[in-house]
Amino acid sequence: MRKPLMVTLATVAIALGTAVPASAADTTTTFAVAGGALSISAPATAALGSGGAAGTIAAQLGSVTATDARAALAASWTASVAATAFANTTTPTAAAIPNSRVDYWSRAATTTGTAVFLPGQALAANKVDLSAVRTAYSASATVGSNSATWNPTLEVRVPADGVAGTYSGTVTHSVV
Repeated sequence: MRKPLMVTLATVAIALGTAVPASAADTTTTFAVAGGALSISAPATAALGSGGAAGTIAAQLGSVTATDARAALAASWTASVAATAFANTTTPTAAAIPNSRVDYWSRAATTTGTAVFLPGQALAANKVDLSAVRTAYSASATVGSNSATWNPTLEVRVPADGVAGTYSGTVTHSVV
């Protein structure tokens, strides 16, 4: 009974155009997926426009991108934002506008990869002042590489005693 079965298998193999190998050799093949860095980028400069004393100046800062290229199985990251006071560069003796009068909200982001992404402040109603380091965006349950790009809004509440001139300060984004 075995002999007809062998003849049948050989006949099927020939009919299908496949050859029964005389011998076989396996090759164990490997490759590596390289992990990269966790990084953040933001515009080098931004001009928010102008307004009067006791008014509000608001504009978007420009695209901020947090990139997680670590290719981890399970990771998370938090992007933070902080600001200095804003000094009057036209009249240096004028009082600076403190960072407590600069509000920030991250808005929604464009994301890539697999993660649970959370804006620090999705809406204007959630804005926070930059008198302390604040969460701008975060990602948890990340798998592989991912990124989030958002265009935050800054709102400066100019004090009534604000002096005419150009004010300059630094907004710093970081990620850990």
